[in-house]
Order: sequence, then structure tokens, then C-alpha cells
Amino acid sequence: MKIGMILDAPFPPDPRVENEAVSLVEKGHEVFLFCLNYANEKASDTINGIQIKRYSSNSLEYKLSALAYTIPLYSFIMQKKIAKFIKETSIEALHIHDMRIAGAVYKVNKDFNLPVVLDLHDNMPEVMKLYPHLQKFPGKYLISPKKWRQKEEEFIKLADKVITVSPEFIETLAARLPLEKEKLVLVPNTIRKTFFEDYKINEGILEKYKSNFVILYLGDTHLRRGIQTAIAALEKLKDTIPEIKLVIVGKNTTDIILKQQVKDLQLEQFVDFEGWQNVTLFQSYILASEICISPLHRNLQHDVAYANKIFQYMSLAKPLLVSDATAQRKLVEKVACGLVHKERDSEDFSKKVVALYESKPLRIALGESGRKFVQNEFSWEQTSEKLINLYHNMQS
Repeated sequence: MKIGMILDAPFPPDPRVENEAVSLVEKGHEVFLFCLNYANEKASDTINGIQIKRYSSNSLEYKLSALAYTIPLYSFIMQKKIAKFIKETSIEALHIHDMRIAGAVYKVNKDFNLPVVLDLHDNMPEVMKLYPHLQKFPGKYLISPKKWRQKEEEFIKLADKVITVSPEFIETLAARLPLEKEKLVLVPNTIRKTFFEDYKINEGILEKYKSNFVILYLGDTHLRRGIQTAIAALEKLKDTIPEIKLVIVGKNTTDIILKQQVKDLQLEQFVDFEGWQNVTLFQSYILASEICISPLHRNLQHDVAYANKIFQYMSLAKPLLVSDATAQRKLVEKVACGLVHKERDSEDFSKKVVALYESKPLRIALGESGRKFVQNEFSWEQTSEKLINLYHNMQS
């Protein structure tokens, strides 16, 4: 089957899009990927069997995307590009990655009548409430999460199938739209076996932290990710665990606030801001750590989504310390692969770190439980089966 994936962003990188596309290619499908080009990249390319088609865009169009359901200009601009993509590739199905560009795709598809798979990576109406520019003028008055929620429901009704990333997200959508329940398909963000089977160790990272008790955070460091809780906890933890080190691998524009917090608490020697690092180094950072964390703030998005980092941590047998955001709490408790702390509660975070520090056997047992779960039950090769079946059934 010729599948046309629609992504309103550059490619690469996007691990979820790549995982899905590669799996479909491996099963004999042709996958064409519509994506945007903000640099001078090749208009056509092939990556891991994915046939890439890049369409020129610019910063103005990017800014307009946030207004996609306030004024129709962004959708109007994208419609021309999408129509060209469909004509050039002769695709037989449309696979929309997230909802910003969905309105444009549905309008174009009125002329083609192709089956549509809507792939909701995030609970976008809820995520948008957390964006800083929606907290102030003019974004607060121009962009309506309520309107996006209405559009999300409209798009779900129009889709032939809807992919979501967690059981909790499916439950939420099924409760809101009970008549659409049968079209919901679970394809969680998990990791490929190559992550834990085929990697090189960076000895420099292991050497750097060999004398530390490392608490590791990987990924986007926006304030809603809860790293302030971990930093605040260090104020007491440094006295109990003198060799403690919080290692943060990732970045966000809000890092200035995290760094000021570290400075104000005089914790500079206990925190390393490593910034974005090549993904090939992730395994080495994980192996250099004792505890891996995901201290998410609770909200309607975080309660229904897994952070991909937790599966990376688990695959290499590291114990987790996560906040009680619903989806990750349920997973950690079910698998018995870590401890759970109350969100935004540095005291509770500290207690759980001390419990793990004082019991190496506990750390080993929790880490091993997580490793077995990911390697035997929850790698991409296993969780992608529903995606494969979806297109197999569509083709039949």
C-alpha cells in the first residue's frame, strides 16, 4: 500500500514518525513522508526506506500554525503543498501526525477521498494551555484551547482510524466520544531493540561520573517536566548523599530559570547541565547513573502520556523515580520498576531517593524488573503490531 504520512515539521528527527514509517516499510508498504523544509535541505530524499518529500516553509508559516484554528491562513497555505504531494506520489492512504495540519489535510482530501489515519502524539488542546505564549497577550486572546478541543473531536469523527499513545489517552477519548471508540488504536511511544542491543559506550562519560551517585534526567527540560522539584530536593540530599549529582541531558528556553534556582540554592557543584547531546550518548549517561527520573507535573496531558525516556531508562536496568502523573505511575507500579513521588513535592522526592540510595538490592531489583518488561514485552517491535495490523486490514 502507498501510505502518505503528513508531518508539519522538519524530518529528521522525529523518533515516533521514523519508527512507524520504518515498520511499515519493513512490511512491504511504500511510505512517502510530507514534511517541511526550513533550511536548504534536499527536496526529495530517502531515509531508511522512507521516501521524503520536503516542502519549503518559513518562520512566518511556523508562527501561523499556532493560529491554525483561529484564522484559516496556515491551513490555506498548507493545502496547496499537500495537494501537490498527493498528486505526485499517488498515495492510497493518508496518515496525519498530530492535529495542527489536520484541518488542511481534510480539506484537500475532499477531492481525493482517501482513507485517513489520525495519529495523536499528544493531547494537543491540553498541551497548548502550558505554552508560555498562551499565558500572556496576544496569544492568550488569539489562541483558544477550547477551539482546538472542538477541532480534535471533529477530526476524530472524520478519521477512519485514530492512533493514540497510551491506554489512559484512549480512555479519555472514548469517554468524550463513545461512538468513536471502535476506531481508537493504541500505539505507544516505545523504543527499538537497537537502543539496548546495539550501542557504543562512551568511556569518558562513565569516567566523569564514576565517583558520583548520579540522578539522571533525559529530554526536554521545560518547567512542566518537573526538574525544579529535583533541584529543590538536592538542598537536603547533598547532606545525606555527599557524592550526589543531578545530571540533566536536554534543554529548553526555560533553562535560565532552572540555572538561577541552582545558583540561588548554591548547588552548582551538585548539578550538571549537559544540554542537548547526541542520542548515541544516551546509553552511556544512563549506564553512568544510579536513578533515572521523570518528575512530570500533573495535568491532562501528562496524565495520559508516557515520556519515551522512561523506556530508555528501563531497557538498561535502571530504577525509576517518577511523579504520580497517572500514566507513568500506573506503569511503574504495574511493572515494579521504580518508586513514585508526589508531583512537585521535593520532600517526597528526597525520601524516595534516600530509600533507593540506602538499598542497592532494591535498585537492582527494580531495574531488572524494568529491563525484563521492555526487552521481553514492550519494545517497539512488539508494540507496533497494532499499527501493522491496522494497515493490513485497510489493505484487505
